[in-house]
Amino acid sequence: MFRSIIVGVALFGSLAASAADKTYQVTGPVLEVSPTKIVVQKGSEKWQLARDASTKVSAEPKVGDKVTVMYSMTATNIEVKPAGTSAKAKK
Repeated sequence: MFRSIIVGVALFGSLAASAADKTYQVTGPVLEVSPTKIVVQKGSEKWQLARDASTKVSAEPKVGDKVTVMYSMTATNIEVKPAGTSAKAKK
């Protein structure tokens, strides 16, 4: 039983790490670029992505350049509202 718990914890840890490492991409022409953001046109949508000094770039993008931006999603704040009580619980 103890071995099962260790395997379960190790598996959960690697799944959590995999989720945190998941990356996505958006490709399109650059509409706007600054040291803190890049705006890319994807179809009819404008995608604004934050960037900073740690963002790796092969060359500094300019408006009109076609780029592929790799990004990940990380929660910065989570607000929890408890689930409402059911009608049965109130009776």
